[in-house]
Amino acid sequence: MSTALPLKQIIEAALLAAEEPLSRDRLAGLFEEDERPALAEIGKALESIAEDCAERGVELREVASGWRFQVKEDLQDWIGRLWTERPQKYTRATLETLALIAYRQPITRGEIENVRGVSLSSTIIRTLQEREWIRIVGHRDMPGKPALFGTTKGFLDYFGLKSLDELPTLAEIRDMDSLEPEFEFDETAEARVAAAAQALPAGDDDEDAEVDDEALDEVDDFDDADSDEDEEEDEDADEEAPNS
Repeated sequence: MSTALPLKQIIEAALLAAEEPLSRDRLAGLFEEDERPALAEIGKALESIAEDCAERGVELREVASGWRFQVKEDLQDWIGRLWTERPQKYTRATLETLALIAYRQPITRGEIENVRGVSLSSTIIRTLQEREWIRIVGHRDMPGKPALFGTTKGFLDYFGLKSLDELPTLAEIRDMDSLEPEFEFDETAEARVAAAAQALPAGDDDEDAEVDDEALDEVDDFDDADSDEDEEEDEDADEEAPNS
């Protein structure tokens, strides 16, 4: 393979062609071993591409899985009109559950129920798993060995975050009561997720947690003691549109 083309052009073309974020290692893998650029060179090329986007309608953004091109947030209103399908909406119960997992992970189903004060619908857990936003990261060392839930790289990628450290702090979140009971995830979604967690108590130390190196594929079978509130909300909103 010839590398006569500038490294920057090759990387830019790869990012445009890819359907997912590309890490520096994956970009380096595009080259034969004897012509492979150093990761530092790839990093400089990425920085240069990002600078080139300053006056464009797209930006080069680093998220948890790597780098990707995306539409700038202030142009979303216009670009969104390209799609006629309604974006999927999620209930307040689903959003609160996601927020609890994001801010208090690792966390068990029972702990989520204790904070929310209602039984947690199994449909909510399935929905978040099917979106690949949460996974089982271990089991708490207590009778029954309940599963511990945590977020995924897919969650960070969707919300445009490199790490959980970039989640808005609870101090930055305003009154959740001013929000609508159903939300569409958009460019301000990370703030809305944080809003659901504004009143959470301080997390306890997880000395009794056994965290696996790799998440399991499925959640353990849940009982059917789901609250009417969560079931009705979830069926009305989560089944309204197909997963995107």
